[in-house]
Amino acid sequence: MSDPHSILETRMNPSSRRRFVGQLVVAGSAVVATRSFAQAGAHVDEADEQAVTLGYRHDTTKVDAKKYPKHAATQHCASCSFWQGKPNDAWAGCAMFGRKHVANAGWCQVWAKAPG
Repeated sequence: MSDPHSILETRMNPSSRRRFVGQLVVAGSAVVATRSFAQAGAHVDEADEQAVTLGYRHDTTKVDAKKYPKHAATQHCASCSFWQGKPNDAWAGCAMFGRKHVANAGWCQVWAKAPG
């Protein structure tokens, strides 16, 4: 009968150890890259159903004034309470669009002035 502890005592040879460490580095890099991409977020497409429903435009100056009479050219995503970025970010998350990003100069009909 073989010793059951012999399996636990198996040693890695230098070649397999290098390969294992290399695989750890590759796996770690993949995780970091995936997180960076997820943080960047996809941009809202003006043709998306939700964007159309909310009247979203990447450029507040291109909003249909007849369709949205309460819109003002001074209203833009970066000055909205739903904006999740810094004031000078070109694109940032919006609470209305989940993980997708909206343009700093964008607008939608749920725009609400940010406090302050």
